[in-house]
Amino acid sequence: MLDLNDVALFVEVVRAGSFAAAARRLGLPANTISRRLQEFERRIGQRLLQRSTRRMAPTSAGQALFAKCAQQVESLAQSVRALTEGAHEPRGKVRVGAPADFFNWYSMDLVTEFLNLHPRVTLEFVLSDARADLLAEGIDVALRTGKIVEANLVARRIGSGSSRLVASPAYVDKHGLPGSPSALTTHDCIGARSGPADRMVWRLDGPGGESQALVTGRFHVNSAQVQLNAALAGLGIAFLPTLMTRTHLEAGRLVQVLPGHGLHGVGVYFVYLSRHELPRAVKAFMDFTVAQMRKSSLSPRLPSKPRGRQTATRRAL
Repeated sequence: MLDLNDVALFVEVVRAGSFAAAARRLGLPANTISRRLQEFERRIGQRLLQRSTRRMAPTSAGQALFAKCAQQVESLAQSVRALTEGAHEPRGKVRVGAPADFFNWYSMDLVTEFLNLHPRVTLEFVLSDARADLLAEGIDVALRTGKIVEANLVARRIGSGSSRLVASPAYVDKHGLPGSPSALTTHDCIGARSGPADRMVWRLDGPGGESQALVTGRFHVNSAQVQLNAALAGLGIAFLPTLMTRTHLEAGRLVQVLPGHGLHGVGVYFVYLSRHELPRAVKAFMDFTVAQMRKSSLSPRLPSKPRGRQTATRRAL
């Protein structure tokens, strides 16, 4: 069987002009190089080098082989060098799965900063409030909250989040405020139904522990951003991530409903398919995003080590 390493070795010896010079370039003993090329000549049935005590020169067959192979060997070597030199530099496309409202808090200035830091990286986002199938959709990394149920995913916890109940002042003026979680059943509630049932189940933390309310309403949608818009428009009470509602509460466009109830300490994760040989571009995006979240106080907890299947029990941002 032809060993292409022997072809490359032959080309290097011819270029160097002697076994000794080739040995210095390659860091191999000269007698090892000579022995390997003799074996190579034996396998192909052609003498490629004329040897004497003073000099070495290619035969006519060796000249022909060198002329045909030298350029290809050099091109291959250049490709390997380029790959090796770029091994420590993030490059390539990073396909990111994220909630539909991701860019409400992850500004384009951050995208610009990241791409300027890593000029050989391309970002592509798949935005949806539905949980993406990373393998089927070719997603490198996704932002998830709550329970990670896929056993094949590695999850890196990057912080925690919370959710709370909100409504517009106009809705409160018209319908009043519920006095307890059970009273939510008498209100129009905005959310996403998970099945054909008319009612949705909201699980809440409160002073007395965890409770649940069976709620319904006249407007349902599976987008958190649209739920927020509906609450702002006075269509009912919404149960939304604190991150989404903070500025609207501060501006008076929303009021908090049942302030002592909500969801707290919900895990926020980056998830990906394999913990081995994670592409540098993917890791660079993850590390950059975590740093920005901490800087903006969006990720108050230090991330734990990446783990496999997680056991968080609530879903929110």
